[in-house]
Amino acid sequence: MVAGALLDADARVLIAERPRGRHLAGGWEFPGGKLAPQETPIEGLARELSEELGIALGSARPLIRVRHDYPDRSILLDVWLVTAYAGVPEGLEGQRLRWCGAEELPAADLLPADRPVVAALRLPPRLVAASSGIHVIRAAATAGRHGGRLEGIWCNGAAQARAAAAAGADFLVLCDALDAAELAALCDSVNVPVFARGIALEQAWTLGATGINAI
Repeated sequence: MVAGALLDADARVLIAERPRGRHLAGGWEFPGGKLAPQETPIEGLARELSEELGIALGSARPLIRVRHDYPDRSILLDVWLVTAYAGVPEGLEGQRLRWCGAEELPAADLLPADRPVVAALRLPPRLVAASSGIHVIRAAATAGRHGGRLEGIWCNGAAQARAAAAAGADFLVLCDALDAAELAALCDSVNVPVFARGIALEQAWTLGATGINAI
């Protein structure tokens, strides 16, 4: 599945309510849907945004991949940050729409598969400091929410990264480079943003990472 995070001029993000009669009706999500056969993610995203919202996709770049197991199905959600589009979004399938600030999203009743997108939206694509007003990076997960900041964990390798995600890290910061296949597998197996090391930002996005560790 593919979804888009659309931002307006005030840096608010658009979410849509699942219509009646759909799986998980009433929950809120980032607009998108299933890919058609032979369709690339960007092609599918453009089609879904046109069909659901009546807008024309201009440009977008990968943000995060989230794998989630619902009781009756498993999904891999490929989320893109929409950086340009034409038109005014409308709920063409009867769905309600909401524009939310970053501080509103945690309380927006997002579907479980969509919740990790909130952290990816708050974090920069390049980490250049171990702490900021938005995040703090630690050697291991600690109790508490650190004044509302996102908690990242330094990780030496994929195994440690998966353990940190399971322990409740908000995002993962790799200390060393992984080969392309290992990084892609890691990004597809954890439900938090991953920051890669030793590769270009565009390649990191292609492999499923949210950004790069430039510290």
